[in-house]
Amino acid sequence: MEISKAEFKSAAVAEATQGATTASRQAPQELRGAEILIKALQAEGVKHVWGYPGGAVLHIYDAFYKQDTIQHVLVRHEQAAVHAADGYARATGEVGVALVTSGPGVTNAVTGIATAYMDSIPMVIITGQVPTAAIGQDAFQECDTVGITRPIVKHNFLVKDVRDMADVMKKAFHIARSGRPGPVVVDIPKDVSFEKTPYKGYPESVEMRSYNPVKKGHGGQIRKALQLLLAAKRPYIYTGGGVLLADACAELRTLVDLLNCPVTHTLMGLGAFPASDRRFLGMLGMHGTWEANNAMQHCDVLLAVGARFDDRVIGNPKHFAQNERKIIHIDIDPSSISKRVKVDVPIVGDVKDVLSEMIGMIREASARPDQAALADWWKTVEGWRARDCMKYDRANADVIKPQKVIETLWEMTRDADAYITSDVGQHQMWAAQYYRFDEPRRWINSGGLGTMGVGIPYAMGIKLAKPDSEVYCVTGEGSVQMCIQELSTCLQYNTPIKIVSLNNRYLGMVRQWQELQYAGRYSHSYMDALPNFVKLAEAYGHVGMLIERPQDVEPALREARKLKDRTVFMDFRTDPTENVFPMVEPGKGITEMLLGSEDL
Repeated sequence: MEISKAEFKSAAVAEATQGATTASRQAPQELRGAEILIKALQAEGVKHVWGYPGGAVLHIYDAFYKQDTIQHVLVRHEQAAVHAADGYARATGEVGVALVTSGPGVTNAVTGIATAYMDSIPMVIITGQVPTAAIGQDAFQECDTVGITRPIVKHNFLVKDVRDMADVMKKAFHIARSGRPGPVVVDIPKDVSFEKTPYKGYPESVEMRSYNPVKKGHGGQIRKALQLLLAAKRPYIYTGGGVLLADACAELRTLVDLLNCPVTHTLMGLGAFPASDRRFLGMLGMHGTWEANNAMQHCDVLLAVGARFDDRVIGNPKHFAQNERKIIHIDIDPSSISKRVKVDVPIVGDVKDVLSEMIGMIREASARPDQAALADWWKTVEGWRARDCMKYDRANADVIKPQKVIETLWEMTRDADAYITSDVGQHQMWAAQYYRFDEPRRWINSGGLGTMGVGIPYAMGIKLAKPDSEVYCVTGEGSVQMCIQELSTCLQYNTPIKIVSLNNRYLGMVRQWQELQYAGRYSHSYMDALPNFVKLAEAYGHVGMLIERPQDVEPALREARKLKDRTVFMDFRTDPTENVFPMVEPGKGITEMLLGSEDL
């Protein structure tokens, strides 16, 4: 059948048009760098970003305006943006995300980044940068973000080409959450966020030749560790934040059940094993319990899991080394093993995987710990515990004892779905000592860096993630003023938290050290001009309470709990002379402890 020229031409045009349409369907969509960034965050499942806008990130903020799957939370200071994302990450186990502008936005965020780095918290911090052509020219609001943050991040990126945006973001999230977690900074020049490039989709996987953290522990080393544990007469398990970060709490609890030995946590590990279980000896270290510290010093086999033997835990390393013991150390980070204390059996690997393999080997083995020796070990431990190193003047009816506030809070919320954040100082130690955490990720505080001001941002980050949970911020009148402007953020984003301020009119831990180490020379540790916190809370649109008598502590906490939809600031006027005991003074050994003022 013949066709006319007109028909042939018409068919050719139709075929060409169809081909062009198909090609246009297959052609990658052109997107700006800022839009690719948003798609990356969406692909990573990010639900909340905390940030503060500025010139270098306006293209990114414009892209945020055009989407509705990610909630951006406008904080009042960049430091709080990073802290809030940090608190969110600690409570949920997900990667926290913060967004700040160039120059002072970055430098304000540095404290938050360093805080997360010291505690190995998975985070991605997106920072604005001046246009690429202006880098190095001392442009307005320019700083060397990569250089400034290099010592306090797991890794950082400067995105110089918009075509690299998706790959960089994939790598950033992968690095932040894998291996030993940590913060990753992605620095984005303003022109890169504005430039367009064909978007081929977000990478499904990532390969980095230079970064392959070990997950599986060495089988031979695990067997060696098991032989030591099963032959031990005085076994002891010492755990840190690595157990929580690896979500290995169930495995830890199973291991303790199998071995029936005592267990202790660092400040960062609280909640990994139930505090209500008799096998838990309390926190160890500078402000740890008499029984936890003595067991650390006198055990014959020590299993360290996801902990790093830092200075606040073991005190003087020479004193710690005086007693011979075999040490097994499990950690994802090889650089943490034998860094401060030489260990006998190093196991590099993911804590969850290693403990699971160890549990499997124990169940297969016929050997079990020496029960008679274990009974003797427990008898010794109970002798230490009988000393009651956590006693204080509970009967005092004249002044509020800070420990009593924490104990009352614990009694009231022990069966509730509650999270406790803290700032840094005496109140932090009292919270760690007297609130008995039975579940993981319920105790949120700054351990390694010891950052004042984290309490409120942590709490509002958690409340956004866990809107049906009770969230309490334990703080002091010094720490709380570091980021108190975030009370405004709490109101705007409806994150009703409860603030428990133990107000002793001093920078309490500074005063305590000045009393013990500097002959009572209280140099600039007394607060002469404090605000009226009740009126201040009310000025921010919240509820304020002043509590000055011991008998009013419980009623105040009960009233605050009833106000479920309001942020409540409770100003507890506590005993200004109270110190945190037990205490190991700087330079002393772990068992050279002060148990109270009678030891001074």
